[in-house]
Amino acid sequence: MALKKSKSNDNFFERVYEIVRQIPEGKVTSYGAIAKALGAARSARMVGWAMNASHSMDDVPAHRVVNQKGLLTGKHHFDGTNLMQQLLENEGIEVIDNQIIDFEKHFWKPEISEH
Repeated sequence: MALKKSKSNDNFFERVYEIVRQIPEGKVTSYGAIAKALGAARSARMVGWAMNASHSMDDVPAHRVVNQKGLLTGKHHFDGTNLMQQLLENEGIEVIDNQIIDFEKHFWKPEISEH
């Protein structure tokens, strides 16, 4: 399903990127936590679309966004077979079988925005 480019999507995507840019090195968050922080709790899939569209943006650390169980569900969007895992491991996060070890320890909860 193709996502139509619209002003509201651009605004939503930019708000997603603002949160992702805040994720500290060595931490991860989930699509759902970002959606919830934006006041759009049911929009985790749209957060995923935003992340898919961010791969040409060097200032958006997309590798730090995983699913609610700590799985690297977006890894196929990165160049190279294990680039997402390598980026996380370079930040001290252990990954085995596409699963973040000690996910709760590495989880970063974004603040709820007042938009």
